[in-house]
Amino acid sequence: MPSIPLLNERLYAPYKIAALVEVMAEQGIAAADILAGSGVTPEEIYDASIMTSVRQYAAACKNAIELSRDPATPFKTGARLHLSAYGMYGYALMSCLSLRDYFKLGVKYHRLATPTMTIEWKEYPDRAVWSFPDAFISSPSRELGAFVIEQQFTQHVTHLQDVAGRSCPPMRAHFPYPAPPHAALYREYLGCECLFDQEQCQLIYDSAILEQEPQLAHKLTSKLLQGMCDRLIGQSKISTGISGEVYQVLMSKPGHYPNMEGVAQVLKMTSRTLRRRLEEEGTTFSAIADDVLSSLAQEYLRTTQMSTDDIAMLLGFSDGANFRRALKRWTGKGPGELR
Repeated sequence: MPSIPLLNERLYAPYKIAALVEVMAEQGIAAADILAGSGVTPEEIYDASIMTSVRQYAAACKNAIELSRDPATPFKTGARLHLSAYGMYGYALMSCLSLRDYFKLGVKYHRLATPTMTIEWKEYPDRAVWSFPDAFISSPSRELGAFVIEQQFTQHVTHLQDVAGRSCPPMRAHFPYPAPPHAALYREYLGCECLFDQEQCQLIYDSAILEQEPQLAHKLTSKLLQGMCDRLIGQSKISTGISGEVYQVLMSKPGHYPNMEGVAQVLKMTSRTLRRRLEEEGTTFSAIADDVLSSLAQEYLRTTQMSTDDIAMLLGFSDGANFRRALKRWTGKGPGELR
């Protein structure tokens, strides 16, 4: 049965799904077969307005495992996923001022990149280490776990090459499972020694690279793009439960904000049920509505030249004075300070 995600899970553009479909097409496998049961159509994978979830990507990966006869499929997918496909997140990484900053920001903004696993970064005197603590534990099957790791590791190597402007392979890669029959592909795509049956899942780099300046390093651009990524993280902060469902419904049509009855209707429940479920999660409809209005108000003030009165009208306030009072209550600041 297809596992269609909740609205609040659909936070990511379908670039990973598109890359996988492209790789499978080269093997003569139709996009519809790869997307079966995912809730994504072939027409949607290049639509920038479509949001997808990690579960939808996992569904496509499961289909690829069943249909592909090429063990290099996840490696080829990872090699196709350049940072330019990741929008603001990708350009923020490419413009950072050092490879050390790249490692740090990769962890900070990982949530914006259709994350299939948790990542951590730690610097030692002689090495810099990406760790993936739940890489093989959280997967529903051994085959899917290995597929995702192979894709993720190749993707990391591709991203660092994009940032550095040259080949910058790791020193070693560690995997917490036995060497598969296609183990030679690991070294071919990662460009380093690959060790299996290890305690942790890691990519290990020489710490000497950390001071290097990326090819597109730019102080002002880096600062601006990181600010945008911070705001994107803020907008997706409610990503679980019925609270996230309400948040996503309210954020989906800026300028039109349904009341609780309207949102309950979209979610196919009564307003009484919605109120009870929100109370179980320790929040209320009005608190989430305030959060949405606050996020949008700050975004409009920081990124547009609209007047305060125009923003107030767009957000449904009767006048600019009421909007300014609400803004002060939400942020402790006035429009000029936020701008």
